[in-house]
Amino acid sequence: MNPAGRMKEKLAFEDALAGISRGAAGRDAEPRFPKEPFRMLADAGILATPVPERIEERGRRSSFAEEWRILRAVSKADGSVGRILDGHFNAVERVSLLAPEPLRSEELEAVADGGSLLGVWGADPIPGEGEPARLADGGEAVEGVKTFCSGATGLDRALVAVRGEDGKPGPPLVAYVDLNGGGVEIDTEWFTGSGMRSSESHRVEFHGARVLAVLGERGELVREPYFSRDAIRTAVVWSGIADLAVGSTLDILAAKSGGAEPDDIVSLAAGTMLAARASTERWIEAAAALADNEPDKLTRNFSIHLRQSVAASCRLIMDEAERALGSHPFAAGGSLDRAVRDLRLFLLQHRLEPQLARSGREAIMERSP
Repeated sequence: MNPAGRMKEKLAFEDALAGISRGAAGRDAEPRFPKEPFRMLADAGILATPVPERIEERGRRSSFAEEWRILRAVSKADGSVGRILDGHFNAVERVSLLAPEPLRSEELEAVADGGSLLGVWGADPIPGEGEPARLADGGEAVEGVKTFCSGATGLDRALVAVRGEDGKPGPPLVAYVDLNGGGVEIDTEWFTGSGMRSSESHRVEFHGARVLAVLGERGELVREPYFSRDAIRTAVVWSGIADLAVGSTLDILAAKSGGAEPDDIVSLAAGTMLAARASTERWIEAAAALADNEPDKLTRNFSIHLRQSVAASCRLIMDEAERALGSHPFAAGGSLDRAVRDLRLFLLQHRLEPQLARSGREAIMERSP
């Protein structure tokens, strides 16, 4: 793309960010799929970020550093939109890598044209929510249930982690499912969380939904370095929402001070939040440098430690905001209240303790006599 085209795309993205931010409070108050934000992102060329410049070739048109900069900015504007975009980037990368031709080229062309939005649905139901999704009809269809299906009411395709036709547990297969061809029932009453309200992360029941392809082998979703990159994308969304929390807190503190110098307690809270945000920035910069230049060094342990550090920084930011401001911003609502609700719920969806314990156990065992 020529420099003028790049500038036009950049300006369109800045306009999209402003529009997404303006509408975030309304979507939070009356949850619905963020259709207009994704139209704006498509118009700005953002949905094509992981697509190769030349569809028939491998690679990607944007670096991971650029992709994660975009994702963080969108997540600051609206965490729910960032969450859906995170899944889209994840899915497009896997389709580009694994889908057979001519399906691969057809699907990537649709994404590049802004006409197709993808996601990744991995969570199985708990007892009482239905049978876990499995392949059916010789691998041509999907039956069963998935939960936390972000973007459920607005996606065109989803990479769905499924069991084999026998329904037995084990490393899942990845079914690339057409969500527009019937056989997809969305339980819009299932997701009623206090945060991420317009992410539309509902329970979905499949009744013979069409499988376009089964991608890769069993356990494909956790293959490296792709799984670690997927996990880092999620941490980037956390960081973007935390950026909103920091900015909103500073705005409120500045307004309350009325131009007077704030006291040491409030200033310490603000400084602590800024230090925590800087920590997330350094981690993500390091991860992007590895992803773009030394992908083999983007290991599972690096991803675990990054996510733990980013999550801890996000929690510290929320705690300091509450300590500095008290209850008023959370009782009256606003961008800080929304950011904290989004972060608390989203962080709970990713249990890091078992993986962190495994990392520590391995480190201890390496030193054992």
